Order: sequence, then C-alpha cells, then structure tokens
Amino acid sequence: MPKKEENQGITIKKSQDFSEWYNEVVIKAELAEHSVIKGFMVVRPRGYAIWEHIQEYFDNRIKKLGVKNSYFPLLIPEKFFKKEAEHAKGFAPELAWVMDQEQREKYALRPTSETIMYDSYANWIRSWRDLPLRLNQWCNVLRWEVKQTKLFLRTREFLWQEGHCVYETEEECEKETLIYLKEYKELCEELLAVPVLEGKKTEKERFAGGKTTYTLEALMPDGKALQMGTSHNLGQNFAKAFNIKFFGKDEKEYLPWQNSWGFSTRLIGALVMMHSDDKGLVLPPRVAPTQIVIVPIYFDDKNKIIKKATEVKNMLKNYEVELDDRDGYTPGWKYNEWELKGVPLRIEIGPKDVEKKQVVLVRRDNNKKEFIKVTQLDKKVKETLEDIQNSLFNKAKKFLNSSIVEAKNWNEFVKQIKNKKLVKVFFCGNVKCEDEIKEKTDGATSRLISFEQPKKLGKCVHCSKEGKFLVIFGKAY
Repeated sequence: MPKKEENQGITIKKSQDFSEWYNEVVIKAELAEHSVIKGFMVVRPRGYAIWEHIQEYFDNRIKKLGVKNSYFPLLIPEKFFKKEAEHAKGFAPELAWVMDQEQREKYALRPTSETIMYDSYANWIRSWRDLPLRLNQWCNVLRWEVKQTKLFLRTREFLWQEGHCVYETEEECEKETLIYLKEYKELCEELLAVPVLEGKKTEKERFAGGKTTYTLEALMPDGKALQMGTSHNLGQNFAKAFNIKFFGKDEKEYLPWQNSWGFSTRLIGALVMMHSDDKGLVLPPRVAPTQIVIVPIYFDDKNKIIKKATEVKNMLKNYEVELDDRDGYTPGWKYNEWELKGVPLRIEIGPKDVEKKQVVLVRRDNNKKEFIKVTQLDKKVKETLEDIQNSLFNKAKKFLNSSIVEAKNWNEFVKQIKNKKLVKVFFCGNVKCEDEIKEKTDGATSRLISFEQPKKLGKCVHCSKEGKFLVIFGKAY
C-alpha cells in the first residue's frame, strides 16, 4: 500500500471540538496552512481557486454598476492617518510600521486604504463632472492582530476588496452604499450558500471615521456570528480631512459625500464552517474549484474503463471536472480523498457500468448514490449540482432562523446568549451600556440594528432606559 494511503482523514468531530475540527479541515483539504511567520497564512491553490471564483462573481457585478478597478500603494504616510482623528485612533492598535531611513518618515502597511486613496481623490476631483467616482481595488492588507491566529478568519495579513466612491449628494451616496450591501448579500447567499442578516451597526461598532456602517452577519454552527461584509456611508468626514472639493453646476464649491465597502478571504472561512462535516470539506458547486471527480474502477480491463471515463469527462466539458486515473490507489481511498477536499459530485465507472451504459452518481452533501444512464448524464448532473447548491443554503437558512430568539428581560437575555443564540432585544444605543453588556456576558456584542423596526419600542434590556432600537446581540468571531 502506498504511503499516501495511510489515514489522512479528519480525526476530530465537528460537534466535539469545533475550533480544532475547522483547523484540520482547512489544512487537510489543502486550502491554507500556517506560515513560518507568526500570524500569517499560506493560501494554497485550492483555497485561492475559491477566492478566484468569489472575485470573478463580484468583479462582474460591480463593473455593471460602473465601478472600475485600480491599485494604490501598500505604504501609507503617518501624516495621512493624523488627518482624520477618529479613523487614526480606531486603527492605531493594529498598525505595523516601516521607516524610510533616508527621509526619516514612518509609513504604515495599509490596514485599509481610505487615506492613501483620498489623497489622490483630492487631486482628481475638481468639478461635478468628475462625479460620481467609483473605484475598487483587490489587494492585501495588514492588521497586527494580537489574538490567536485562525486561518482565513483572523490572520495579520489577508486578501480583500475595498470599494471607495465619491458623490455629489448625500442621497446618491446613501442609495449606493446600500446597493453594495445588497450585492454582498447576493454573493453570500447565491454563490456561497451562506444566509445572512442585514442591518446597521451601533455607534460602538461603527467604522472609525464613518457616519453609518451597514453590515451582513452570518451565524456559524458553533453559535458565533461572523461579519461577512460591511458598507460604510462615510459622510463628509474624509472629504474635509483630505480637502476633497468640487465646483457644482451653480459654480459654487462643495464637499462631496463618500462611501467605502469591503469583504475579505474571511468568506472562505465562513464557507468551510457552515457546510463541512466530519468527513471534511463540503463546497457549494458554484464556488467549488472541482465540481465533479470521475473515479474509474478497474481490475484487468483498465484501458477500456479509462476510455469510457475519458468519454464521460468530455461530455461534461461545461463543468470543472477531474479524472482521477492515478495508479497505486484504491477506489475507496480516492473516494475518501475527494470527499475530504469537498468535491460536490463523484462519478464512479466500473466494468458493470460500462456494460450497462451507466455511471454511479454520488453526492458529497448527503452521500446519496444513483445509477444514471450515460445518455441522461448531462441533464442529471445539472439538476443535481443545482439541488446541492439549494440544499446547502436551505439547511443553513433553517439553522439561522431557528437560532434567532427574543429576550424580554436581562436574565432571559443572558440565558439565551449562553445557549449560543442570536438574541433580539431593545437597546438604548449607549456605548457605555454596550461595554457593560459585553463584560457581563463574557463577550456578547451587538451584531446589527435590524432594518425592520417595530413601531413601539420597549426598555433597554440592560439599563432599562428607553430603547432606541431593536438590536441583535450575540457572541462573534
């Protein structure tokens, strides 16, 4: 037996140690691994292929909205951060610096690009004719996290996209800020099969330097919320700080309105946690690097079986298909390996299947096996992949809906937080009150202010003052 046929499967159950199970799935499914540099990760080809699918989907969507891609420097002068005080304060603990010995000037490795981009915007924008300006960049950012590294979810360097737009009016800015949030929602649900809640952040959780932050929140199977993307109405704060002005149609000078919006490789972590199981990775077909694997089963008639398997592969040229014809590995070992790597659909072809002009179709999500005539295969594959996509989403949606509860008083709230639920409560909106809630519940934070608010609000669940919003609280990554 080849060395590689030793047990390489998942050794930790998802229900027993979620954190270690997740780490093992990511590493053994060859998505990513820890770097020799503390706090950093190596994204392997399978993991990067998922990121490319996400990029391709979203890039096409935003280009239809008039957004153009660009690229700005990795280094940001220290003086730029000082221009917007709240923004500088918010990111100060996470900044990593380099020193230009010749110029004696400090540069931060970008944690986000508002400041370096808006310096250019001030030079580019002169007239209402220059607006709206809609730019995006795909890049890496660096935030010097001190917490324990978790692949894709919390590393010092990660990949993301960040959009930065400028508008004449607040109305246009607010409208498009919400449009980008909607695009994120469709990305999460249609491509990744991860259901999300949408809403507004509280004052405490608002983006540093912004006016309003909108968010998408998903709930992972361990009961922790995960922020999937944010879209910020920055108001005119950065325009003031970076002296971005334009002459309107009336030839008077005005400050523009701005937004920024982004998501990161954290989405891959959400994907893994949401759908995978004790056998390994489970991927929705629309984002899977390999959608179908064909495993030929042969004894003495290898050439005949391989020939038929190749014919089947050629029939499925509209999909991402891999033919596993490696020698020295048993079919059973191959099944386990491809299940570990999350391939949505497996096709098995043996001598009897060739005789009967059929194949065996096996789903990764529920292990259901079907015998399909080769003439029916293309149609059946299309239907099955679509059903896998929908089934994964519906399962996750059912879990999310069942995990949202209401609490009418403090004791009930604490109990439901301990039960790993997302808890709807009335909240006063006070930052100090929110800090106290987090401290008393060992980490529960406001996840979002629901867009749909009741006409009548009750008392704050913690301080009993008049509630301003219906807010969802929970523990989070």
